[in-house]
Amino acid sequence: MQLRAEEISQIIKKQIQNYERAAHTMETGTVLSVGDGIARIYGLEGSMAGELLEFPGNLMGLVLNLESDNVGSAIFGDTSTIKEGSIVKRTGRIMEVPVGEALVGRVVNSLGQPLDGKGPIESPHRRRVEVKAPGILARQPVKEPLQTGIKAIDAMVPIGRGQRELIIGDRQTGKTAVAIDTIINQKGLGVYCFYVAVGQKQSTVAAVVDKLTQFGAMEYTTVVVAGASESAPLQFIAPYTGVTMAEYFRDTGRHALCIYDDLSKQAVAYRQLSLLLRRPPGREAYPGDVFYIHSRLLERAAKMAEEFAVVPSGTTDWKAVPPGTHIHRGGEGKGEAEKEAKEKGAGHTVLKNPHSGGSLTALPIIETQGGDVSAYIPTNVISITDGQIFLETDLFYSGVRPAINVGISVSRVGGNAQIKAMKSVAGTLKLDLAQYREKAAFSQFASDLDKVTRDMLERGVRLTEVLKQGQYVPLPVEKQIVLIYAATKGYVDGLPKDRLGSYESELYSFIEANHADIFERIRTKKALDKEIEEDLKKALDKFGKAFGKGSK
Repeated sequence: MQLRAEEISQIIKKQIQNYERAAHTMETGTVLSVGDGIARIYGLEGSMAGELLEFPGNLMGLVLNLESDNVGSAIFGDTSTIKEGSIVKRTGRIMEVPVGEALVGRVVNSLGQPLDGKGPIESPHRRRVEVKAPGILARQPVKEPLQTGIKAIDAMVPIGRGQRELIIGDRQTGKTAVAIDTIINQKGLGVYCFYVAVGQKQSTVAAVVDKLTQFGAMEYTTVVVAGASESAPLQFIAPYTGVTMAEYFRDTGRHALCIYDDLSKQAVAYRQLSLLLRRPPGREAYPGDVFYIHSRLLERAAKMAEEFAVVPSGTTDWKAVPPGTHIHRGGEGKGEAEKEAKEKGAGHTVLKNPHSGGSLTALPIIETQGGDVSAYIPTNVISITDGQIFLETDLFYSGVRPAINVGISVSRVGGNAQIKAMKSVAGTLKLDLAQYREKAAFSQFASDLDKVTRDMLERGVRLTEVLKQGQYVPLPVEKQIVLIYAATKGYVDGLPKDRLGSYESELYSFIEANHADIFERIRTKKALDKEIEEDLKKALDKFGKAFGKGSK
């Protein structure tokens, strides 16, 4: 059978029309159903997981489910303008947010849009919200301290730059207070801070921003807010937005601190999204991948390895390093690079990558119910992090603040995240306090105690009192060292418990007035050598007499 020319052209036209319709189906879709921040869309056959979609009313959505006959999407914002049959467009972009210096000092939402009324954020840099965490070779061990300014933490559960330390406890036990004090203490230390508020009341977040402004901390802090009134998709994505903004500083050779307050609420938001998307529920109705949402977030905290290359003399710009040049990384990288330069002879030098060696420290917060650390989400996050600070309700209400339970709290980086001076004075402090807490519980039932036990209990009472600290008064590490030295070496043993507060404040004033060089030498040398220790002993004896207690 022969086909006529007009029949051939008709077939071709039909195929072109069908092709255009198929292309249209791939690029645009129709809303099948919408509700609770979730839309099911017919069409969008070419869409990718994590892609941004454009909804009517200038709303954005995120593709979460790719099914055989529809696409499940979370919508960022008020869904009242979206109806069944509304047209949805693909953007072809995986979700990204603005990053960079323009965000410092700003309050933004989960999409990086300003909420503080200070005008638009104009940043040339944007980054994808979901990226892979750095691999092992790109990292180096955590060994540089991140001083929180809180005596009990810096002495007993130290945090290093690049570490992930969980703050866990019941509601109203001072978890946020620990985080805010840590931010305030970073003033002048070159650490960019990011506070991510998930599911908090607007008034609570406003109070935090007010305090940070009052203490001059907003100069280096960005606040990301997904309040309790925001939809589940915005609460779910907020921590990823915060860590993406912090990673910009880590990857440009600087230091960042990211606080997630709190991840329990993010998990609840994700549970809501998953159940609405008909994903099967597991333990406590959470979906099976709830562990993964926290692990992929917290693994992005890292201390990046420094990078060195051997280049021709006169090369000062890292971008000018010739392709194929061997890059030396990590602790021994500099030595290896110097050795290679020596072998190559004159005309070669070692160049350090200025964008290497940065760090991102994560302080996730988890709220427990009735002190139950064995619940699903707490155990998940404990297993991801490098230690936890456990805040106990009983301690909080008995006046021990910060209410840190030293028995359960731990830092898996430990002494590596302390300066030598702190390590030398606080070595036995955690053990002494843990033993005191144990013995104190039994001593209530004992009528007669031997002298050794009595002395241990007396010392424990004083150590507990010395480690108490008010809110918004973080202490420089040199002052902490002097006070802990005095407490562990018995300089406060004879003092009544209620005089220890004034002993501490007067001790700092006395040393600043008469022996100011002690603080300065500890700060610069970062170690207690024999000379500094002798001067400190003399100063403490002198102060003891002036304070109304004989020398030790």
